[in-house]
Amino acid sequence: MARFVLTGRFLNLRPDVNRVLTAARTYCSPAGASARQRVNGVDLFYEQTGRGEHAVLLLPGALGSTRTDFGPQLKSLNKERFTVIGWDPRGYGRSRPPDRDFPADFYERDAADGVELMKSLGFCKFSLLGWSDGGISALIAAARSRDLVHRLVVWGSNAFITQHDMDLYNAVRDVSKWSARMRQPLEDVYGAELFARTWAAWVDGVSQFIKRPEGSICMECLPLITCPTLVVHGEKDPMVPISHAQYLHKHVKGSRLHLMPEGKHNLHLRFPEEFNKLVEDFLGE
Repeated sequence: MARFVLTGRFLNLRPDVNRVLTAARTYCSPAGASARQRVNGVDLFYEQTGRGEHAVLLLPGALGSTRTDFGPQLKSLNKERFTVIGWDPRGYGRSRPPDRDFPADFYERDAADGVELMKSLGFCKFSLLGWSDGGISALIAAARSRDLVHRLVVWGSNAFITQHDMDLYNAVRDVSKWSARMRQPLEDVYGAELFARTWAAWVDGVSQFIKRPEGSICMECLPLITCPTLVVHGEKDPMVPISHAQYLHKHVKGSRLHLMPEGKHNLHLRFPEEFNKLVEDFLGE
């Protein structure tokens, strides 16, 4: 699920949801080593921080990028213990061209790109941290590359969608109805026209899953995940119901569910110290 959807949906009804997007967009990635790497026919932008033996890939949400989504993690995750890679999936952020498209397998494509990026950078074993849409791709990657993925952390993610979800997505399809404050951060990345076009394409892309049995996005992948998995959920998340986190916990064997009572959808940005410590402790086990 994209982190922007319900923000737009409740733009005039839920000030707390508006603050989620505002907070998420005030962080910028710190300066570090950055480059583009040719992967699966496209040039992917990435940033790398730290020098630890444990490699970690950060997977951003819909229309997200390393610059917008993971500033506190790139800055503050322990640089002696971890080597942290943030990247912009194809068609997002600075991994353009190409413009983003959303075929039926776009989550699988992002999963494959992320894994190949890490392999091309010389990492033979790594952990995944996935937020929102990035969590979906991380789940798929962990299921399909079991020999490569060491540990997995996901938050704000879902393995299926419902008709209610689709009603919310369609309600915010037209970004011209968003406030300027909500549009501006994404327009800064994409420009107004491309942002509007890409967002509408994302809505069309996720609508494909409602036609699948049970609205599955990656339900079939969950039993295949064998790495230690931590599912984090903010109990005040206005975008993803807790039932999605509970479903992931139930169907990923041996996984843990950690609830943050004050956490919302952007809990890793709102409470970076708490989140980073939680992640560091889990990855270090």
